[in-house]
Amino acid sequence: MSRDPLNVAIRRVDADVPLPTYAHPGDAGADLRTTESRELKPGERAVLPTGVSIALPEGYAAFVHPRSGLAARLGVALVNAPGTVDAGYRGEIKVIVVNLDPHETVRFERFDRIAQLVVQQVERVRFQEVAELPDSARAEGGFGSTGGHAAVGGTSDTDGQAADGGRAGGNRYASVVSDREGQ
Repeated sequence: MSRDPLNVAIRRVDADVPLPTYAHPGDAGADLRTTESRELKPGERAVLPTGVSIALPEGYAAFVHPRSGLAARLGVALVNAPGTVDAGYRGEIKVIVVNLDPHETVRFERFDRIAQLVVQQVERVRFQEVAELPDSARAEGGFGSTGGHAAVGGTSDTDGQAADGGRAGGNRYASVVSDREGQ
């Protein structure tokens, strides 16, 4: 079942910047571009302007997500991913990028695609204080409680030895082999 697209008012802060676009049918995120050329040395971060501001309807928020290709090929990440654009915010959307590559400098040129904007409906909640929360299967388990990684205790799915004191990635460093997305 397909719904009609949500109309979102957008204003160009930079008259020449291309509006956000979806690269493929069905994509969740529309590409945001930077209006500023910038070079980031290893470990450096910067706030890059996108040249656009939006007016979201009440009950919606936009989330600025990283681009997987920049992360995989260049080691570029977003410091506060995902960044949140509230419905009431009318300023220019800016993206906080960091170069995590330990050796290579990353160069952004004007109008390079730097992030994705995902617009979602969000619930407004009323918090009701209680003395006790109802039970659940997960209870208070968090921060790695489901395992699946050699550094999280228990056994590693890759070598069967205890992560604490055993081999983890062959060199006592954590292995991500069993924690890949989709596995």
